[in-house]
Amino acid sequence: MSEVPAWEAPEGSWASSAARRRNMQAIRSRDTKPEWLIRRLVHAQGLRYRVAARPLPDLRRTADMVFRPAKVAVFIDGCYWHGCPEHYVPPKTNSGYWSEKVVRNMERDRDTDQRLKEAGWLVLRFWEHEPSGACAQKITTAVNRRRRVKTRSD
Repeated sequence: MSEVPAWEAPEGSWASSAARRRNMQAIRSRDTKPEWLIRRLVHAQGLRYRVAARPLPDLRRTADMVFRPAKVAVFIDGCYWHGCPEHYVPPKTNSGYWSEKVVRNMERDRDTDQRLKEAGWLVLRFWEHEPSGACAQKITTAVNRRRRVKTRSD
């Protein structure tokens, strides 16, 4: 009598094995170490924000940090998932699927940027490998600048 595997990947699935499925499910989509470090530094500067929130209610996409009154959306992109020009390495296993996924992610990122800009938002994107202190400083400067401009126009 042959044993039936406890889990078998569906035909054409992104999970080529149970082990691959477990690994992929363990990857965080929020609260990554780079996000956490940047948030901590920005918070220490006295700024408050929403985490993993939709900048626009009708757009099913979330930014890593959202400063609503200033209309600033911050994204900290992972090098693999968003196709970093410095660090992205095409996968060796199931390369067609994963490469297409990364391309779709990049296209969605550009579409998100465009939609937010059209709605009057400032979009800040950082790669996960960028120094946290430099990212936090850019965020703080941008948010404070937009707050000052908004206050003057009120």
